[in-house]
This record gives sequence, structure tokens and C-alpha cells, in this order.
Amino acid sequence: MKFYFPKTSYVASAAFSFQRQPLFFASLYMLFVTAFASPILYERLAASERSGRDLVLALDTSGSMAESGFDAIDRMKRKFDALLDIVDLFLTERYDDNIGLVMFGSFAYPAAPVTYDLVALREVLRMTDVGIAGESTAIGEGIGQALRSLQFGHAKRKVIVLITDGYQNAGSVSISDAVMLAKREGVTIYPIGIGKPGQYDAKLLEKIADETGGRAFSARSSDDLASVFETIAKLEPSPIRSQMLVDKRMLFIYPLIAGMIMLIGFLSFRRDR
Repeated sequence: MKFYFPKTSYVASAAFSFQRQPLFFASLYMLFVTAFASPILYERLAASERSGRDLVLALDTSGSMAESGFDAIDRMKRKFDALLDIVDLFLTERYDDNIGLVMFGSFAYPAAPVTYDLVALREVLRMTDVGIAGESTAIGEGIGQALRSLQFGHAKRKVIVLITDGYQNAGSVSISDAVMLAKREGVTIYPIGIGKPGQYDAKLLEKIADETGGRAFSARSSDDLASVFETIAKLEPSPIRSQMLVDKRMLFIYPLIAGMIMLIGFLSFRRDR
């Protein structure tokens, strides 16, 4: 079957015309948009090589943490609120650690599992409050729950930072059993007693530190507590994750060059016509 067209002017010319090729202009547009978006390629191996430690913060939320006078600047600020501010700052500097959060009072519970998502962890931290785990102080429960959280991690170095302002007066887990388990699993514990001397069991915290290879600290004020966390940061330094992402490639040049070649070709074609 053959077709004849008496008026060939009604039929599109077989010659290539840029004005009638929307695909060309769409492609040109997409190339320039991609170039302006500045895509970046990171080496996958570099991004996955983490050399940090598994670290759990076990925070005392007993009723005594609502006491004021711990912060030298804001005397009405609760002890617990001052603690949260310092812990939040500490988390911003843990670049490559897998960190979990345990709250303990009359009992203990994992507020957040060990995670690299420190942004989410800080949000969880802001949602905690005094009495969230009861009004009493179960230090053994806090250590035991922190150890259970660490079981899900795979780092060679495992650490618990235990903060309390009181004496063990609740819970079904004995401190000696919890410390023995930590020692057997190679977990280092850094106990921190906050408040005035006599308000917490300093001898107990020293014993916990000695048996697990850690170091006990005391903090009478928020300034002291900030200094303690600075010391712990030096004792347990965190590798800087950004230093690992060294294999970074800027890819914008490729769509930009392709788009420029197409644009120059288009302008040359029109000029020749």
C-alpha cells in the first residue's frame, strides 16, 4: 500500500530541527538543573568505616534530681536540667560513637538503644524528666540495663557513664552482681556522683570504677560536671567522622560540560542556517 501527499508542505520535514525537538530542550534543562544541584559522590567504604565505641549514658532520674542550687548562674535551675544541658553538649562532640541512653530511678529502662543517630538521641533526651523511672534510686538496675543495651553493639570498646546523686535504695539487681557482669564482659564504667559530699555513695562509685577499669568523679556544681565530661571525652576520645569521608567527588562538572556542548552545538546549527 502506498500513500501519496499532494501537498508535501503539510508534512513535517525529515531534516532535524531544534525548534521541533522538545526532548532536546528538556534534556538540556535537566543537565543544567543537575549541574546546579551540585551532586557529590562519597566512597561507600569510607562512609561505613566506623572506629568509635559503644557508649551508654545511665542517668539518675530519682526525685532528688529536682533539687535546685546545682547551677552557679541559675540557682533555680533543677539539677536534672543542668545535667541534660551538659549531656546534650557532650553528644554533639561524639562524632563516631554508637550511644545509648538508660534512665533509672526505682527501676531502669532503655530510653534509646545504642545508635549512631545522635540527633534523634538528643531529641529523646529532651523528652525525659525527673521521676520518669520512679522516685527512688536503683543503681544496680541502671548498670544492668546499660549492660543489656551494650549487648546489641559490636564495637571492641564498650563504656558506661553512670550519673547519680544518691544511694542505692531500690531495685532487684545488686550492684555487685552488675559490676561483676560488666567486668566479665570488659565494659568500663565511669561513675559520676553529683551534689554535695554525703549526698551520694562516693565509696561505692570508687569501687565500681576500680573493678571495671574506669575512674570515679564527683561534681558539686554544673561547672564541675562540665569539667568531668571534658575529662571523660579525653579519656574516651571519639574519632572525627568527617575525616573519614576523604574520597569525595564533585560531579556537577559532567552534566555541565554535556549541557554546554549541546548548547554550543545548537547555537552553531542556528547560525549556519
